[in-house]
Amino acid sequence: QVQLVESGGDLVQDGGSLRLSCAVSGSIYLTLGWFRQAPGKEREFVAAITSNIGNIAYADSVKGRFTISRDNAKNTVWLQMNSLKPEDTAVYYCAAKHSLSLRVGSLYDYWGQGTQVTVSS
Repeated sequence: QVQLVESGGDLVQDGGSLRLSCAVSGSIYLTLGWFRQAPGKEREFVAAITSNIGNIAYADSVKGRFTISRDNAKNTVWLQMNSLKPEDTAVYYCAAKHSLSLRVGSLYDYWGQGTQVTVSS
């Protein structure tokens, strides 16, 4: 059975850094992504990465601050978050799929339960 387990969420001060991890069971998925959702807001795309092809995509709001990476041997994806801002506060979810559409959440097949990131001002 497929499981995605996120970890690394925490409370951090404005300007701080966090590294989120997501361990994925089962096969090596073509696309692994990160999404986030703040209370009362819609889920939004953060970053995604493909295997083999090497495509990476970031939301405009996190470009230059966040870095996504993956290790297929460990079947794990990370999100390094630097220069965090209060507006980054949200529950962060990792997701996996067997397709090349990096930014569309509805096309992801599997989702983790999320990890809370809180950035204080």
